[in-house]
Amino acid sequence: MGNFLNQFASLARNLGANVLELAGNAARDNKKTRIVPRHIQLAVRNDEELTKLLGGATIASGGVMPNIHQHLLPKKAASSKASHDDDDN
Repeated sequence: MGNFLNQFASLARNLGANVLELAGNAARDNKKTRIVPRHIQLAVRNDEELTKLLGGATIASGGVMPNIHQHLLPKKAASSKASHDDDDN
């Protein structure tokens, strides 16, 4: 039983360190000095392994992942160049 608890404690420590490191990176990317739940949400959802492990977890005040549908994005520059070539004729 003691060995199991030691292994579990080691796993929990490593998992916490990994999440905190990724959340710290997310905070730094957003030019913040404190880690808030939003940064933890971004860290977990952007990491494939953490998403598998914590995919069903709800992070309070974490918000949602940014997602813009492809049809709402501006068209590529190549298509606008083709339309300019048609104007010359």
